[in-house]
Amino acid sequence: MNYISTRNNQKNFTFKDVFLKGLADDGGLFVPKSIKPFKKEELDNLKNLSYNDLAAEIIYPFIGDFMSKDDLISMISKSYSNFRSDDVVKISSLGDLKVLELFHGPTLAFKDIAMQLIGNFYQYHLDRDQKKINIIVATSGDTGAAAIDALKGKNNLNVFVLHPNNKISPVQRRLMTIHEENNVFNIAVEGNFDDCQNLVKAMFNDEKFSKAINMSGVNSINWARIIAQSVYYFYAFFKVGNGQPLSFSVPTGNFGDIYAGYLAKKLGLPIDKLIVATNKNDILHRAISGGDYSQKKVEETNTPSMDIQIASNFERLLYDVKDCNSEVTKGVMAEIKNNTYKIDKNDLDKIKKNFVSEMLDENETVEMIKTINDEHQMVVDPHTAVGIGAVRKLGLEKNCVVLSTAHPCKFPKAIEDAISKTENLPESLKYVYDRKEKFELLSNDIEKVKKYVMNSI
Repeated sequence: MNYISTRNNQKNFTFKDVFLKGLADDGGLFVPKSIKPFKKEELDNLKNLSYNDLAAEIIYPFIGDFMSKDDLISMISKSYSNFRSDDVVKISSLGDLKVLELFHGPTLAFKDIAMQLIGNFYQYHLDRDQKKINIIVATSGDTGAAAIDALKGKNNLNVFVLHPNNKISPVQRRLMTIHEENNVFNIAVEGNFDDCQNLVKAMFNDEKFSKAINMSGVNSINWARIIAQSVYYFYAFFKVGNGQPLSFSVPTGNFGDIYAGYLAKKLGLPIDKLIVATNKNDILHRAISGGDYSQKKVEETNTPSMDIQIASNFERLLYDVKDCNSEVTKGVMAEIKNNTYKIDKNDLDKIKKNFVSEMLDENETVEMIKTINDEHQMVVDPHTAVGIGAVRKLGLEKNCVVLSTAHPCKFPKAIEDAISKTENLPESLKYVYDRKEKFELLSNDIEKVKKYVMNSI
């Protein structure tokens, strides 16, 4: 399969290029040049597969130039061997509404599902190439922990994680900062997640710097993350869909997880609506409901993984609605950078064929956690509560699955505010409170961050 950049579709790339680069040199995001959807009979052949076997069938067409199918099957098995659920994910019920639990990996968040696989992809490549790679990633809380767990101790690579100082939960921070492996570096940035993300993008776009350190990235912009995450949409459909189209509600910040659902739909999965569920940092809700894509100041909330105003993966969707015209997309992204872009009616109509959106504020989120616990004796994390609340506001509970993206123990304050108790860490992770933290506090200054990286490798 060939890939192109959303800002230049004249140059072809292999999956290996796409995976290792993360971000295109022109600042665009990689997408397949074309996508072949599954036929109905092919989908029928997938429905009874285990999660691991299903993953192999969906992922392999995207990466066939990178490794053999047998190697991929072996790698998937290895990647998910440390999950607390035998079939990687679990499905629970809230009446008519289904909840897809994606937090049974080692760092209690959906990011583990893609990141464990990506970590082994890197090792597979580096064992053959013997070059050293420096991976730099921004996180709003969960991505960093998942990346570190997947990459710690691996040969020929370092991982640098930038998180916003004092703007993530203590559990989220500790899952990143307690590791002693020599290839793990944590940077607490004086700023918000968007500042962290902009620093990473600036390093990628500095061609001299990125080549000097052989830089790679594992944020949700990395296409390998998207294809790995698309698998659980198929899994959920086959388990609960009864052949009827399903809608999916996704707590959304950077637009990566829900874009994976959009990819599943492009691959032929009968998905009705993809519900973009946001907190009060609602740029995506404003965009999808009315075309307003203006960036506002990021506000801290009880759902920190969604405290984002620059949804990087949205570029992939805009490329589609602009009829895959890379020059037009490049112009749109320049407007977005200048905060002058508004989605026109024609493009908005295209988006609304696949997406709807809703927003929950702080009080609504806490109240939703309480309501779910009262009605169903189930404790959900605040991000999942936003996903459920969005469905209820839209009246789409039937034939709908909510993605539950994190274990509630990661957000003790929100849970305590809602139900006056907290959820305990799983027994296997209680050690995170006992270990000493290690991180570097840096200002939001690209030169200082680059200097720290250079001095560390």
